[in-house]
Amino acid sequence: MHFAAQTHVDLSFGNSNDFPSTNVVGTHALLECVKSHGVNKFIHVSTDEVYGEVKDDGKDLLEDALLLPTNPYAASKAAAEMYVEAYRKSFQVPAIVVRSNNVYGPHQFPEKVIPKFSMLLQRGQQLSLHGDGTHTRRYLYAGDAADAFDTILHKGQVGQVYNVGSSDEISNFTLCSMLLGQFGLSNETKEEVYKHVVHCEDRPFNDHRYAVDGSKLKQLGWQQNTTFADGLSTTVDWYRKYGGKWWGDISDRLTPFPTVPPEEHIERAKDTELAISPARSKKNGKRGFDEVEGSPEIKRRRENDHMDSVLGAIKA
Repeated sequence: MHFAAQTHVDLSFGNSNDFPSTNVVGTHALLECVKSHGVNKFIHVSTDEVYGEVKDDGKDLLEDALLLPTNPYAASKAAAEMYVEAYRKSFQVPAIVVRSNNVYGPHQFPEKVIPKFSMLLQRGQQLSLHGDGTHTRRYLYAGDAADAFDTILHKGQVGQVYNVGSSDEISNFTLCSMLLGQFGLSNETKEEVYKHVVHCEDRPFNDHRYAVDGSKLKQLGWQQNTTFADGLSTTVDWYRKYGGKWWGDISDRLTPFPTVPPEEHIERAKDTELAISPARSKKNGKRGFDEVEGSPEIKRRRENDHMDSVLGAIKA
């Protein structure tokens, strides 16, 4: 199962280069390894965002709907899907694509909205809403998502796409209200909720809602078992107990528009500097350009070595 990805939409607006590098080039590297070594199934984890925005009165989208991504993150995931389909047809890679609604639960990194808002409330800070708060998302508890992937792994058919759809569609404002209730704060009126909410500038483009039809997966026997109220309670309880110490200082990720921390920029700059260093001749015993530490060739070799180990473990 290929879960690895850059997934945070807000980051994709300000640091868009990382998203095709990880989500497209990374997927291509895995497909090359699968082509060379072979596996029984390659399950590519995509997102409902590849469909783009669904209007408020729009029908839930089936798996054969057009892909119309509207942000850099979604575009990178749609591009990765194109590679998966191309390798399935050209090289018979036994691929399955999964497009899920928003997954949440304990241990999720606090750049996502539910853990992020939980951490802000725990710190006594206001919740930052993009736009007017009417945007909705469908939320799927992590346990139900795991059951969905297990079902697809054992019952899914190669060459198929499966939506993992939730029945819980929640507006961002309603989410704020529910979280306030979890923390014992007044939330009975809009005025009470707005005491803890600050509206900030919206994203460059913010899909108002996503809506997928998950009936195809349900035909394989999967069903959603955890209500949003129960899943939210379990999730918030975990963050209240462990969230403040689990990741260390994550203050930079709790802002309305998080960016890559400066130290990460520095490390990337070092990699770039090494990669573009003048070539050194192999004749004098030194490395040429393709062997310079941090160069694409070195990174490619390391990725392939790592994937050899991963695939070996899978086959075992």
